[in-house]
Amino acid sequence: MARAREIVPMLARHAAESEQHRCLAEESLKALTDSGMFRLLTPHRYGGYEVSLRTFLDVTSTLAEGDGASSWLVSVCNSCAWMASLFPQKAQDDVFGATRDTIVSGVVAPTAETRRVDGGLRVSGRWYYNSGSWHADWAVVGVPITASSGEVIDQGLALVPASDYTVEETWFVAGMSATGSNCLVAKDIFIPDHRIISVPPLIDGTHPTEHDEHSLYRSAFAPFVSTVVIGPQLGLGRAALEFVTSKASDKAIAFTFYERQSDSTAFQVDVAEAALKIDTAHLHAYRVADTIDQGAAHGQLPDHLTRARLRADLGHVVENIGAAINLLLHVHGSAAFAESNPLQRIWRDASVAARHAVIQPSIGKEVYGKALLGVDEKITPML
Repeated sequence: MARAREIVPMLARHAAESEQHRCLAEESLKALTDSGMFRLLTPHRYGGYEVSLRTFLDVTSTLAEGDGASSWLVSVCNSCAWMASLFPQKAQDDVFGATRDTIVSGVVAPTAETRRVDGGLRVSGRWYYNSGSWHADWAVVGVPITASSGEVIDQGLALVPASDYTVEETWFVAGMSATGSNCLVAKDIFIPDHRIISVPPLIDGTHPTEHDEHSLYRSAFAPFVSTVVIGPQLGLGRAALEFVTSKASDKAIAFTFYERQSDSTAFQVDVAEAALKIDTAHLHAYRVADTIDQGAAHGQLPDHLTRARLRADLGHVVENIGAAINLLLHVHGSAAFAESNPLQRIWRDASVAARHAVIQPSIGKEVYGKALLGVDEKITPML
């Protein structure tokens, strides 16, 4: 936390440059790497920290106070490193053995074609949207697992070195531009069996790593990889609140007699409303993290109703942060949309990040509502 806090001002200084180039500024990437931010979820035996999910949210949300894209990359790349840490040790050695600062990106969706060969799979595919594509040493990607007959028999995750794929520049977006969430392209590459694992057992709580004595790697798969992406939201909400309140004593309200926004009762009420929404988001986020951490500590997969509530909690975080930032932009005034004003980047980054499929509020509520009512209808495997 201390190292994250220390580099926040530097990340903020380079945020506009990173966005302009659609890639993290060299200074930002170096600071994140040197401070160990890409090793938060890497196993101790490879120089990682194995932090709890609660601590992870604290660190990544702190980074987002400086730059949302930097926080997003730390969040997603650590999540992918955590997934790599669920593989058997031989595969982990491939990924983490050469350097302690390995960066792993990834896309779980199995958007590829495979065929069985001796010792593994031949794979061709395209994977969108791969955050961290410019910086990653390895990628964890979703693949269909096929039999020798060509029939798809399972869904898997595979570990692929950067030398085996190319990056197609496709990430031209309104927010989170610097994340470089481009398309990975692989053409008839070979992936050995030890670098392929089955997804359904992961979702059911069975992880193939030999090191399940470490509680972090017993965490519920779908809730864990969904939760890691809300740290940036929390930090962006806090950054927006701090910016607006810090300017309120020096900024007038146009076409009123208020020379300072802070003197207006209406402004005070709206700021309080935004702050409460941000607090609500944190309370739900921490409830999720604590539930997952406690389950991992006891080696227990949370029951279906609890996992459904976790999914709804994450959507509620997104809704509250989005509403708070929108309100803060409104009360700050039209100056919020000046290119020189960090509020507009905060707004755009948070809005794009909120559209990640695993934290969609409506799906989370539907999943939770079905669970509360005992409706036995599965609409997503990410639970």
